[in-house]
Amino acid sequence: MKLLLIEDNPAMQTTLQRSFERRGISVVPCGDGARALDRWRAVLPDVVLLDLSLPGLDGLQVLTQARAEGLRTPVLILTARGTVGDRILGLNSGADDYLPKPFDLDELEARIRALARRAAPAHGDDGSEFGGLRCDAESGAIYLRGEAFDLTPREAALLRALLARPGRAVAKEQLCDAVFPGEPVQAEAIEVVAYRLRKRLAGTGAQLVTLRGLGYLLKAAAT
Repeated sequence: MKLLLIEDNPAMQTTLQRSFERRGISVVPCGDGARALDRWRAVLPDVVLLDLSLPGLDGLQVLTQARAEGLRTPVLILTARGTVGDRILGLNSGADDYLPKPFDLDELEARIRALARRAAPAHGDDGSEFGGLRCDAESGAIYLRGEAFDLTPREAALLRALLARPGRAVAKEQLCDAVFPGEPVQAEAIEVVAYRLRKRLAGTGAQLVTLRGLGYLLKAAAT
């Protein structure tokens, strides 16, 4: 599991990072609200642990902007603001859970893992259906409106990776791992495959979009 920890207190950040990594959770720390969205888009975490009192941009602003962009990662707000009004405001802004400080580390870990489980696709269903395209969970075959979609193996691998996260940016490095597994290629190698796949998707209900500096995402084609 990959956790994005958005917390500006260095001592708290270090303690949580060390504790979670000992428990098998990969932690990417960020201590600045102004940079939080960039880290969120680049990292594509399984869960975001978000403090509200941040420099640069308040935690609620970070959350509101993330949801407006379509970033659907589960978010647990962790903050010293523990009033009912603060909790309601956080949940209404798009948070999935809320835990006030001080907290029990075991409870925090349990809540994070619960959020990750709820967000994960159910067994036998990889959730990869979008714009008339569907990826079979068992075979990996891709279908367009019920018919087999003719793609090269690398085009299919790229589309499968994008279908797993429709509407979300997927980093070039992550896509390279999916398209060129075990091969020592540069991140730019994915650009050729993306160019070909973009042409293949013309006329379907999906469109491949390049996000400069971030990667690619699959979105609904304009009608």
